[in-house]
Amino acid sequence: MSAQFPDEQSPSGEFKRQEDEFRSWVMADSPSPYKAESGRYHLYISLACPWASRTYIALKLMGLDSKIGVSVVDPIRDERGWAFRQGPGCGLDPVSGFSFLSEAYEASKPGYKGRVTVPVLWDKQTRRIVNNSEDDICRMFNDAFGGSAVMDWFPPDIAGEQQKLSNFVYDHVNNGVYKAGFATSQTAYEKAVRSVFSALDILEERLSSQRFLFGRRIVETDWRLFCTLVRFDAVYHGHFKCNLRRIVDYPNLWSYLRDLYQQPGVAPTVDFDHIKRHYYMTHLEINPTGIVPLGPLLNLEQPVNRQALG
Repeated sequence: MSAQFPDEQSPSGEFKRQEDEFRSWVMADSPSPYKAESGRYHLYISLACPWASRTYIALKLMGLDSKIGVSVVDPIRDERGWAFRQGPGCGLDPVSGFSFLSEAYEASKPGYKGRVTVPVLWDKQTRRIVNNSEDDICRMFNDAFGGSAVMDWFPPDIAGEQQKLSNFVYDHVNNGVYKAGFATSQTAYEKAVRSVFSALDILEERLSSQRFLFGRRIVETDWRLFCTLVRFDAVYHGHFKCNLRRIVDYPNLWSYLRDLYQQPGVAPTVDFDHIKRHYYMTHLEINPTGIVPLGPLLNLEQPVNRQALG
């Protein structure tokens, strides 16, 4: 089997995700060349990508869409990479007139050879990428752009515990499904899948006695988990062969997912058409026919009763 991303595959068939290339920081008060100025930055995202979706949720829920513009790429990524095309839920690039997101990478680092990823925080003033790490971008939205005044995704009193749990969710769930889906050996695949479901079992138990991961408040760790859970039954269960169980088979995770989805402003950030077309039509090493399944039928609007939990 050929690897979906050969440069990110180990000899033993394990998927090894590349490091984010651009890690500059926007700050409100510092000698940084990137000041937190309204109208200066633009966020390039894909509605299909869980990493990008987390930054989009942050932008929307923190009320920063009046300060930072957003462009959505076409969900179909071919050999040329993420493209700006006019279509349902996506459009052309109004900032630089790029046809492909790779042009932003080339402008920022001539000769860039790595994989072009979303999200991208673009500086219109210097005409270069500031950052392409979803973790950094969410933190900057929270801290530098004043998002924490609306909802603090990183409360100081739980900083250590939150970072530990976020790392766990990233390694075993967020990236775990990719390690399963992009594995090119049976051993690597089985190891990854067992890790995913072991983590889901732990999180199911954690959510049995509290509404969100840290009690009654919603923090960034909840949204990083949400972005994988909401895609799980639609793409990771079948397409990535993470099929021991579905999220609907977990009473607490399923109600928790619906609880987050029903938070004001969240549902419009979730586009199952983009999600399914991207995975099933882009990963042709996994799904060579490019056929997009009709299901599953998920009722994320089903009433939730988790308010009584701690």
